[in-house]
Amino acid sequence: MSDDPQAEMREATRLTRAGRLSEATALLKRRFAGILRSDTASDIAPRRLPEALRGLFGRVGPIARGRAAPSATPAPDLVQEGGQFLARAYANQAGSREYRLYVPSGYRGQAVPVIVMLHGCQQSPEDFAAGTRMNAHAEARTCLVAYPGQAASANGSKCWNWFDPRHQRRGQGEASLIAGITGEVLRDFSVDPRRVYVAGLSAGGAAAAIMASTYPDLYAAVGVHSGLACGAAHDVASAFAAMGQGEAVGGNGIGSGPSIEVPRPIVPTIVFHGDRDRIVHPRNGERVLLQSGRGTKLERVIEHGQVPGGHAYTRTLYTDPSGRVMLEAWTIHGAAHAWSGGSRAGSYTDPQGPDAAQEMLRFFLDHPRPG
Repeated sequence: MSDDPQAEMREATRLTRAGRLSEATALLKRRFAGILRSDTASDIAPRRLPEALRGLFGRVGPIARGRAAPSATPAPDLVQEGGQFLARAYANQAGSREYRLYVPSGYRGQAVPVIVMLHGCQQSPEDFAAGTRMNAHAEARTCLVAYPGQAASANGSKCWNWFDPRHQRRGQGEASLIAGITGEVLRDFSVDPRRVYVAGLSAGGAAAAIMASTYPDLYAAVGVHSGLACGAAHDVASAFAAMGQGEAVGGNGIGSGPSIEVPRPIVPTIVFHGDRDRIVHPRNGERVLLQSGRGTKLERVIEHGQVPGGHAYTRTLYTDPSGRVMLEAWTIHGAAHAWSGGSRAGSYTDPQGPDAAQEMLRFFLDHPRPG
């Protein structure tokens, strides 16, 4: 096997485009079997075939199964005392999706914020809620949290189909379903329409970026963890290329790079990415920022920090002329493909990182829609 993972991703892309899908699948399975042995710290659990690729393998061939459970897994803390975790469903012309909705104990019919959380591949709303601990944070800040669930019938690995153009457009496909779920929550509960937010991990992060690009009038801010920009891929082959290589951008990553249609005005964006992520290249985080802030004059401030007993990180703030932070990027040093600061009760979490859920919620509530 080559020691150059980027070269192997390029070769897998070439084989896929040539229609040699079984060879591409075999190459990637060999590569990522090695990552499972060496790329993730021993306390990041569970380990399995990288989730962002499971959905793609579902399109091109069989995949390996199985997971190694962590030595000690805490019980998920999904419902705080007095709160509710409702099971609901939504349907439109694009299909139907089940979702969970956390209603905090402090909700009494007043207008509250809502956060839409989009899980990664092989995850569920319950798993994602457990891993991110967003319900506990929302309980403390009196927010509703909606967790749309991808259907196995739509993607065998329950990945959001972020790489398919049919799901990258307003009013179509999965984008319309996620927006419809959001709208249903706004209809059935008292929600502050200026405080509606969307976030996701990996494939869910890519889907969140799509929602921010296609529904900038609905979502006041977006959080993308280990994800990709809207339009980063248009089929399976380009998805492999984008995940494995990202795209180089000039300067500080803002205001340069390939042309892409972006919403105006800017949608405030917070990005988390591990610098040892071999599943979704960290350059994809830069491209999310580029897409969000392109054409906007922003100043950059860099901060450094360390989680006691955990990862060091670099936090980069991009401010407008008034000094307001519009974009925020967290690079987690030594972290792989996992939700930063999450709980071992869920999958794909790294408890040693800064708490991404807490920081996203802080960023969101600092960014109500103007007007």
